[in-house]
Parts: sequence; structure tokens; C-alpha cells
Amino acid sequence: MNILVVLKQTFDTEEKIVIQGGNISEDGVEFIINPYDEYAVEEAIKLKEEHGGEVTVVSVGPDRAESAIRTALAMGADKAVLVDDESLFGDEFTTAKVLAAVAKKVGFDIILGGQMAVDTGAGQGGPRLAEELGINHVSTAVKLEVNGSQVRVERDVEGDLEVVETSLPVLITAQQGLNEPRYPSLPGIMKAKKKPLERLSANDLGLSADEVAAKTEIVDQFLPPTKGAGRILSGDLSAQASELVQLLRNEAKVI
Repeated sequence: MNILVVLKQTFDTEEKIVIQGGNISEDGVEFIINPYDEYAVEEAIKLKEEHGGEVTVVSVGPDRAESAIRTALAMGADKAVLVDDESLFGDEFTTAKVLAAVAKKVGFDIILGGQMAVDTGAGQGGPRLAEELGINHVSTAVKLEVNGSQVRVERDVEGDLEVVETSLPVLITAQQGLNEPRYPSLPGIMKAKKKPLERLSANDLGLSADEVAAKTEIVDQFLPPTKGAGRILSGDLSAQASELVQLLRNEAKVI
């Protein structure tokens, strides 16, 4: 089975976000595998262990993304592809186009990815990629079974479960609860250093910057305003209700 995992490197979820000049500062920041993509890596390795085959990790990003890729390789993935061409960096539209070109180049039976990236929360990556490739997709998977060419997925639907049955090839995005990602072992870390990592550019993929140019533009970024201290109202209930209405109207201006 040819298993493809699409992976993004994101800020560590414990990092404090700092905005400088309308941009997020990366100074001194620690980067990790997007947590939802980590579930995808683990599931891919489990599929390989059960059915055989090969796991290829694919990422689009700068050189620093190699550290996240090497972690996935240390977990048990076999090889990786990094598209580190800045002319191919953009929004979800751009990334889907680029990943589709990579998928067609390396081949696949099943594609796994996280249900969203924790830095943007858009949740568009998987569905857009599946659309580009013309294959079915199932999102927010919490259980996955593959039997030959048949695929059975249990997916999270706002606290309930939905069962979807489909066939290969298919793209599936992982939700928390799908598995418990393993920690890379020391031998795995050592082996990861020698596993193949191919770097691809626009020319390698037959893409031009114009055809994958972003469809959206970020005009500004800012942190939410600091919350003020709470206020405790006193007096009888009638007086409190009256004061509350006045505060909501005159200070909060929500009524």
C-alpha cells in the first residue's frame, strides 16, 4: 500500500504569539508537527504495519520544516518530500495545488492528513486536495479500517459518530481520538537521519507561481484586546438588574 501523509509544521501550542508590524514573529519560537497531522502519521504507520507498503511524508514550507519531517521519519515513515520553493508558498488554494502535484508525482493509494492546522484552523487542506485529485475524502476520522480496497471510517460529528464506507483511493483527515501517536525511539531518530528526503521546486513539479498564486491576502493581524477585570454587582436583585442593563447599554454597548 502506498500511503501518503501531508504534514505541516506549526508553532508549538505552548508558544506565546507575538505580533510585530502586522506579522507573527518567529524569533526564538519552537516549531512542531501540527498535532492533528501527528495522528495522521501514526495512523499511516499502523496501516503499513498491518498491510505492508510504504509511508511517504509530504510538506510544503521553508527549510525549518525539515525538523518536523525528520520527526515523522523517526516515528516510522519511510521517506519524505519537502517543497521548499518560496514561489509555491501561499494560502490553502496554493498548498492544495502543490500537494496535488506531488501526490501525482509520487503516487498513492490513500492520503492521510490532520483535520485542520492549529495555526489557521481553516480545515480546508484535506477537502481541497481531494478535490484537486478527484478522489473521495472523509474528514474528522476517529477510527479507520482498510480491508483490501474497501475503507470504513468512523468520523466525529459534533459529539456523535457517523460511519462512512468508501473505497481506495481516498483522502482521510484525522481527528483527536483516532490513535495515540508514538514517541520516536532513539534507534528511530538515528535511522531518520539516513532516510531519503527529496526537495522539490516549481520546475520539478511542472508548476508556475502564477497558476498557484494565492486567492486570499492577509491585510493585517492583531491580538485580541486584553480583557478587563470583572465587576461584581451588589444590592438587591432589582437594583442589580437595573445596573446590569445600564452597563450593557452604556459601557459594553451590546444593547
